[in-house]
Amino acid sequence: MEINWIIVGVVVIFVLILIVFLIRKNQKDKKAYTHFMNNDFKKAIEEESDLNDDTY
Repeated sequence: MEINWIIVGVVVIFVLILIVFLIRKNQKDKKAYTHFMNNDFKKAIEEESDLNDDTY
């Protein structure tokens, strides 16, 4: 049985492109997740100011 080098080459190129794509996507997701985690804290509830009161 002879090895079909064209098919092997196409599969290898496809796998390399897939790996590069996944690494880039992972870096973007990591950056977005880090930003989300750094800014995901509950802010203190501010008291309503007198400007919102209708009782003058």
